[in-house]
Amino acid sequence: QVLLVESGGGLVQAGGSLRLSCAASGMTLSLNDMGWYRQAPGNERQLVAGIRRDGMQIYVGSARGRFTISRDNAENTVYLQMDSLKPEDTAVYYCNSFPQARITWGQGTQLTVSS
Repeated sequence: QVLLVESGGGLVQAGGSLRLSCAASGMTLSLNDMGWYRQAPGNERQLVAGIRRDGMQIYVGSARGRFTISRDNAENTVYLQMDSLKPEDTAVYYCNSFPQARITWGQGTQLTVSS
């Protein structure tokens, strides 16, 4: 059974930084194209960043230039470093495969950015 566990969220002031973690069991993250998604209240879940099996990174919209996705193969974990946070980054953050989310969603981790 594949299980994704997101962690690292919290309450941060605007301009601050935070790093999210996505740990997996039952699958090897480095063999999959993995992404970070977020869902704000009233909005659909959207991809914000992805890392391909070959290490190539992609960023979507406002994440470009502020977020950095990385992977630790030994820890089987994908990270999302978020800098220069804005109130509009407030959302629940999830990890999953991309471009299609094929894995059962985890519980996500809440990020709240105060102004």
